[in-house]
Amino acid sequence: MDLSTALRAERLVAIVRGQDAEASFRTVMTLAEEGIPLVEVSLVGRDTLTVLRRARAELGDAAWLGAGTVLTASDARRAAEAGANLVVTPGLGEGLAESVRQGLPTLAGVLTPSEVIAADALGVSALKLFPASLGGPDHLRALRAPFPELPFVPVGGVDVATAGAYFAAGAVAVGVGAPLIGDAADGGDLDALRRRAAEFRAACAL
Repeated sequence: MDLSTALRAERLVAIVRGQDAEASFRTVMTLAEEGIPLVEVSLVGRDTLTVLRRARAELGDAAWLGAGTVLTASDARRAAEAGANLVVTPGLGEGLAESVRQGLPTLAGVLTPSEVIAADALGVSALKLFPASLGGPDHLRALRAPFPELPFVPVGGVDVATAGAYFAAGAVAVGVGAPLIGDAADGGDLDALRRRAAEFRAACAL
């Protein structure tokens, strides 16, 4: 299954960004157990590459395991070496270009029509509308008018209450960090994470 198909099927990308590597690893595994198979681990977290390697070893080759906040070509190469088979960027740049050169599935950060055109020309897998909260669902709806066939994934400010509005505006999936992860990646309550995961899965299934 390619990334665009997986996004349409699952409709949710979990974004893990923590300062406790062990807790981040447990968070990734808990998300997988709770039926959220698309997970991004941000490189701004602590010891992210180790988290990615451990999670890949546990989840196997087929799992969607992403590296997020990929900025440079070096970031992209290190992420691939650690086992990431999905690269997520906050915008356009060398990290995105290197990921595309390596043939990695990419979720590229865009906000404007010019950025959408540039990202699509690179051959990215999907478009991360970031920060989505800047214009909300109306901005997504306006962007989709000239680009109706492109897969958009709003990220930044999406929660259980707003997810439905983004889907109604044409999102194929949403990316969610803190509203889903809470403090789990910093050593917080995994049972609370499980409850939030169930809430988001329900919201994204509507």
